[in-house]
Amino acid sequence: MKRRTFLKKSSLLTAGAVAAPYILPSGRLFAQTMNRRVNHVVLCLFAGGVRNLESIHQDLGNLMPGILSGAASTEEGLQTIPSPVYPNRLTQEGTLFPELRYADGPTGHFNGHTVALTGVYTDTGLNLRTNPQQPTIFEYYLKHNSPVVTARNAWWVSNSLGPYPALNYSQHPQYGPMYGANHMAPTYLLNPALYPQLGQPKQFQFHEEEKVGMIRNFLNQNFGKEAILNDSGNVNTPEDARAIANFIQEMYEKGNNGGLNNPLGMPSALANNDIYTILFAEEIIKSFTPELLVVNITDIDAAHQNFTAYLNNIRKADYAVSHLWDTIQSTPGMANDTLLILVPEHGRNLETNTVRDIYGRFGTDHTGDATSREIFALFVGPNGIVNQDIRVGSANNPVGESIDIVPTIAHALGFDVNIPSGMLPGSVLNEVFV
Repeated sequence: MKRRTFLKKSSLLTAGAVAAPYILPSGRLFAQTMNRRVNHVVLCLFAGGVRNLESIHQDLGNLMPGILSGAASTEEGLQTIPSPVYPNRLTQEGTLFPELRYADGPTGHFNGHTVALTGVYTDTGLNLRTNPQQPTIFEYYLKHNSPVVTARNAWWVSNSLGPYPALNYSQHPQYGPMYGANHMAPTYLLNPALYPQLGQPKQFQFHEEEKVGMIRNFLNQNFGKEAILNDSGNVNTPEDARAIANFIQEMYEKGNNGGLNNPLGMPSALANNDIYTILFAEEIIKSFTPELLVVNITDIDAAHQNFTAYLNNIRKADYAVSHLWDTIQSTPGMANDTLLILVPEHGRNLETNTVRDIYGRFGTDHTGDATSREIFALFVGPNGIVNQDIRVGSANNPVGESIDIVPTIAHALGFDVNIPSGMLPGSVLNEVFV
């Protein structure tokens, strides 16, 4: 399937909401007036299985100078990464939970992503080829946010295809595809990393092409549909559809003309898929100033077989996130009005496996031991709204769980009071807010 053909047929990967009233279960035409903390939330899943030992605890020195304080790592095999672009460490402008817990369920990547986006722990029966049973944060936002907004305010940007597009919406009978967000997997669909091959046909594997077809059919069915009352759901307005189509075409042409070389100011030879994924997330921010954007960076998942690559990809993710926050703070409409959340989907095992890389470092998996359930969460936001430069919890007193991320986002955007009781087992991390 050629990329240009795919983009035209897919209506350019858009799905979501149209601005129209809907009847809530209570019978109210609109949800009650919200009390927002901020008007924008960006959730960055610092994913791929990040162990606290290498990140928060800095056992090998500070691999995350854009986020954390501490002496820089001098480990052998580390690549020369540009210095963080944002002048402050992100912890200086937010609240760090250094010992959050992924407390239940399998420590798998899709499981962890599902928990982070639904606020509900999964079980071993999770089907990677279907949408989750419980609503995602996109569905909660597009159904319960007030006033109702267009779908271009909600975006899900994933590093890859695989099962991740399924997290756009759930199978829940009261939510579902009519409340899905706009989804993009830029490094698969536009493939800017493959210079000078950009613009050449993208050869999808069978399971990827099947997934792309499902997305295209879903989007075609929801493009330009007229919304009616009685919880009919939401789709992009025709104007938003054209704006998103133009945006993707512009990004495609920019990449094809070399405009995406040295992404985020990083030499192309160093840039990985995470760098390009964050680049596209930043372009979405500058073009649409979304109220809710979720982006994942997963190249850290090199630790199984190449622990040194894992260390380098943590450093690249740190650089990308610092750049992301700099872009947010430089974008009118987002600056000083955005909550940025960083959280891994799970950790990694304490014990290594038997695979040694060229520097003699053994790999490590994530099979569910206690260390693989240790993660961190950082909430960065405006002074006066978000508590600045504090830590909450410790190894001896862990505070917070993965299932608390969704309620905290809903609280920050003010629609938590409209979510039906019993849907979310987690709690708002009130320590974040002033």
